[in-house]
Amino acid sequence: MKILVANIGSTSFKYSLFDMLSEGVLARGRVERIGEELSPCMVEVGGVKYSREVCVPDHAVAVRQCLDQLTFGESSVLSSVSEIAAIGFKAVHAAGVSGVQFVDMKLLDAMEEFNNLLPAHNPPYIKSMRNIAERLPDIPLIAAFETDFHKTIPPRNRYYGVPFEWADEYDVIRYGFHGASHRYISTRISQILNRQNLKVISMHLGGSSSLCAINSGKSVAASMGTSPQTGLFHGNRCGDFDPFVVPYLMRKLSKSQEEILEILATKSGLLGLSGVGADLRDVMNAANAGNERAKLAVEVLVGYIRLYLGGYLVELGGADVLVFTGGIGENNAAVREMIVANLSALGIVIDAEKNKQTIAKEAPIHTQNSIAQVWVVPTNEEIIVARQCVEKLEEKK
Repeated sequence: MKILVANIGSTSFKYSLFDMLSEGVLARGRVERIGEELSPCMVEVGGVKYSREVCVPDHAVAVRQCLDQLTFGESSVLSSVSEIAAIGFKAVHAAGVSGVQFVDMKLLDAMEEFNNLLPAHNPPYIKSMRNIAERLPDIPLIAAFETDFHKTIPPRNRYYGVPFEWADEYDVIRYGFHGASHRYISTRISQILNRQNLKVISMHLGGSSSLCAINSGKSVAASMGTSPQTGLFHGNRCGDFDPFVVPYLMRKLSKSQEEILEILATKSGLLGLSGVGADLRDVMNAANAGNERAKLAVEVLVGYIRLYLGGYLVELGGADVLVFTGGIGENNAAVREMIVANLSALGIVIDAEKNKQTIAKEAPIHTQNSIAQVWVVPTNEEIIVARQCVEKLEEKK
């Protein structure tokens, strides 16, 4: 069985094609600058990269372009499109819906209802799914929602201190996101250590970041809430923020609520605090060059992470393993060191040299006398989505 997993951005389309018999990757590719005059299209097969530029007006055409690359010419790995059993999507959130679902108009309407909560996520996914469903009706589309892994979070970590009716009638609760990544980390670290009853704190740190407390493979707390704007602050999103400040800023800045929310969702986080950019690499370079705002942004981000880390150590009653993953977690040794600095009293000690040498690879970075193990594990959200697609197809049979 072959599954194509799609990762949709506002102007990009990335994909991985899996042979689920071996769970091997047959091809990876991407289409960028969708909607412009020419879009770069790249596919990698067997370590060889093939690229070209063509007109790609929308995401449905991007999918068709990728299928053409996979079925024709030097980059072909399929005899026909019919070999693809399904296209899987790492969907984020929808009103009253979670788990793994076949994409239909009802599901898309449910996603659309949460557009205000997920302005950077749902609109491009909905538009793309509608186009793909119309133009490729013979291929099942499956949405694997990020909230699914967090369905085991207990009520004490699920509810806000607001009128109960808001949760009961309008689903205003803490959902948690990055579910595919945290699920992969939970599964993979259990395989590595050959243990199922682990207390794990998974730290997915990247352009969008979250922490998750995991007990015996089940999520028990997650840093994001009703929307992915919350929790830690992100590359350009605010994270936790006092809602009473919104009307104050509306008056002071003479802006509408929508304009303030737009700033919080697109011009905040690392970008807003540093004034440098949304990429932590750029911000750290500026901080190292003496930019005080950039230095402050890094320190505040690390402070946010440590606050959640401390809370989750209390929630779990200690941790067996801390795992760093995501673009920052896998590659930024300096930030990892800052996050776990001076935690020896809590049984967490990393080896400075191991930490520096571990970049984008699976490896332990703790010392021999550290009570809690500390690992870097590159995430693989795509294989989680592919597995969920197979389960959904089997369920249908």
